Amino acid sequence: ITIIGNLLIFMVTVHPTLRTPMYFFLRVLSFLDTSTASIVVPKMLVNFLSEDRNISYMGCATQLYCVIFLGATEWFLLAAMAYDRYVAICNPLRYAIIMNSRVCHSMVLLSFCSGNAVSVVQTAWVFTLPFCGPKKINYFFCDIPPLIMLSCTDTSLYEKQTLTATVLVIFVPFCLILVYYACITTSILKISSVEGRHKIFSTCSSHLIVVTLYCGSGSLIYLRPKARYPRDAKKFLPLIYTAITPMLNPLIYSLRNKDVKEVLIRMMAELM
Repeated sequence: ITIIGNLLIFMVTVHPTLRTPMYFFLRVLSFLDTSTASIVVPKMLVNFLSEDRNISYMGCATQLYCVIFLGATEWFLLAAMAYDRYVAICNPLRYAIIMNSRVCHSMVLLSFCSGNAVSVVQTAWVFTLPFCGPKKINYFFCDIPPLIMLSCTDTSLYEKQTLTATVLVIFVPFCLILVYYACITTSILKISSVEGRHKIFSTCSSHLIVVTLYCGSGSLIYLRPKARYPRDAKKFLPLIYTAITPMLNPLIYSLRNKDVKEVLIRMMAELM
């Protein structure tokens, strides 16, 4: 479902009528969602169906690096998408000049480079911890909270470092997104057309839904990696941003976006 939905979004947004920065960022988001699900879900399904649930040391490190890299990159991309909406609504006459192709590609490249830097530091640090005892994690993928629980040394310094990274990766972009949408809300209230208000609100609310899902689940997990949540809650929260949200994103953006629905219907009609 995740792959098909995001592939449809990717195909629809390359249509000539949708070649704008907003849909360019949406294509990148679909790529990140597909990659995140592909890193986590196949191994999880194998574990459900097989008695051998082992993962190698290097496999675990690789999975952790990819999950953090894709997750951090997506957060920076969501901030870039909010900025794009801010410019489109608050500075419509200068939109084409400000959000040109070079700027869009630079923002995406910066998101990937920042995500890579965060992931390299976090992965390298957690795998310098000494692991002892039965090396088993009650989790469905290699992540920071279950791994530091295996450490037989004081992890308070690492937890502080994780907290700092979480604030930089999640809360700084989240605060920027709130500022952008505060400005957008002010501009929407000045629009006299009800139809215009509804179209803008529909587009922006889709983005806010995704941001809320990511912020809620990610912050609860990484702000307090050793927090004593109920066992099932510890598994459900990361499931939201690794499997559920990547699956829901195509539905959120397509069902609430009139332009995407029109192009999708047109493409299906052409195929038939």
